[in-house]
Amino acid sequence: MAKPIRGLHAALNASGRYKFRSPDFEVDHLIIGGGVVGLAIARELSLKRPHKSTYLVERHTRTGEETSSRNSEVIHGGFYYPENSYKTRLCLMGRRLLYDYCDSHAVPYKKTGKLVVGHEHQRNYLENLYQKTQSLRWPAVLEKDTDLPQGDDLAVPARLLTGNEARGLEPDLSRDIACALLSTETGIIDVHTYMEALEKDISESEAGSVVCSTNVVRVDPTKDGWVVQMSTSPEDSEGGGQTDSVLAKTLINSSGLSAPFILNALGRGADPPLADIPIYYARGSYASYRGPGVTNVKHLIYPVPNIGVNKHGFAGLGTHLTLDLGGNIKFGPDIEWIEPPKSTSDEEAIDFWIDHLVASDDTSSMFQSVRSYLPGIEKERLRPDYVGIRPKLIPPGAGFQDFVFRKDKSGAFIGGKMRKEEGGVMISLLGIESPGLTSSLAIAQMIEQELPNTDTE
Repeated sequence: MAKPIRGLHAALNASGRYKFRSPDFEVDHLIIGGGVVGLAIARELSLKRPHKSTYLVERHTRTGEETSSRNSEVIHGGFYYPENSYKTRLCLMGRRLLYDYCDSHAVPYKKTGKLVVGHEHQRNYLENLYQKTQSLRWPAVLEKDTDLPQGDDLAVPARLLTGNEARGLEPDLSRDIACALLSTETGIIDVHTYMEALEKDISESEAGSVVCSTNVVRVDPTKDGWVVQMSTSPEDSEGGGQTDSVLAKTLINSSGLSAPFILNALGRGADPPLADIPIYYARGSYASYRGPGVTNVKHLIYPVPNIGVNKHGFAGLGTHLTLDLGGNIKFGPDIEWIEPPKSTSDEEAIDFWIDHLVASDDTSSMFQSVRSYLPGIEKERLRPDYVGIRPKLIPPGAGFQDFVFRKDKSGAFIGGKMRKEEGGVMISLLGIESPGLTSSLAIAQMIEQELPNTDTE
C-alpha cells in the first residue's frame, strides 16, 4: 500500500506576528491573487461595475508567476468530468468565451485538435467518453444578454476513430493503439499574452488596478467587510516592515496554492473554531523534445488517464504531447505528490513547494509513459524543462474533486450580535487547477453574478 500523503494544515499569520491595524482606505472589491483566474475576475468586475473600485493584489513582481505560467497552455474541450460539475460546465462555456476573447484581443491561439489514444483494454473507456461528447449540451448561459450558443447544439464536436484512422492523422502512433477520440475544438494559447491582455483591460478601465509585489499577511472580519493587511516590503519577514491596511467591502480569495490559508486563519478565530482545510500538492514536470518518433505531429496527443477509484477519479490527464504556437513539442506533466517537511511549522512551510520547481534530470518515468503510445521517441532527446505545482483539495486515490466556490459573510466569523448572513461578502476559490485556464472567463462571469448589486445588500 502506498504511503499516505500529508496535507498542509496552515493558516495565514498563525504566529500572530502581524497585529490588527485599522484600515487606511477602503475599496469595493479586492481580489487576492494575480493568476489567470484572478485577472479574469478583476477584469469582469472592472468592466461590469465601473463605478466601484476594484483592486487586484499579487505578491510576486508580476502576475501569473505560479500555476498560470506553468501548465500545458491548452484550451480544453471539456468532456472528461461529470456532466453537471463546475469543471464541465465552466470549461464548456469558458472555452467559447476564451476563443472569442482571443479573436477580439489579438491573443495568439490555434485549434490543433486533440487525440485521446487508447489500447484495446481501454476501448470501453473511449467509447463511453465518445458517447458522453454526443450528449453534452451548452450549459445555461451565465449572462442573459449574450449570443453564446445554448440549447440543443453539441458542445463538444468529436469523432471516435479506429487505430488505423488515428495513425492516418499521426503516423508515429504505436501499432498497439486500438482506438482514439478526436476532439476538434481543443487548442493551444499563448497564456502570457492572454494574461497581458486581461491586465491591460483592468488598467484601462475606470476603476480597476493591479498591484504587484504586495503580499497579504492578515485578514480580519468586520461588520462592514474585511480588513486586509498587506506587506509591500520584501524585508518584512519578521513583521516589522511597512504594511498597508485596507477595508474591502467584498473580498475575492483567488490565491491558488495559498487559498485555504486565509479561510483557515478566519476559521481558527471563530467561536467555536472551524476545522482547517488541508491542501495537497501535485508536482508536474515537463520535458521538451526534438527528434525522431514525432514526424510532422499536428495534434495534441493524450493517453487515457489513469482512472483510479472511479471513472472521474484521476489526478491528472496523463503525460501527454503538447505543442506551442511555434510548433515545438513538449511532454508532460507527469505527477509526483510532494508534502511539507516535518522539521518546520505549518506557517513556515507555506511556500515549501517553491523548492520543488527545479526540473529533475531523470526523465525515465516520463519516457516509459510516452513510449506506450509513441514508441519511436528516444530517451536521450528528452530535455527537462519547467515544473508546475497543482493545488489539490484531496490526497491521491480519493476520487473526483470539483472546483470549490465558497461564499461567506464576515458575520459568520465575528459572532456575537452579528448573524452569519450579515456583513461583507468573501468568495474563496479552492482547488482551481485544470481546466482553470480554459474556464477563467466563465468563472469570472459566475463570480460577478454572485456578488451583491449594491453596497447595502
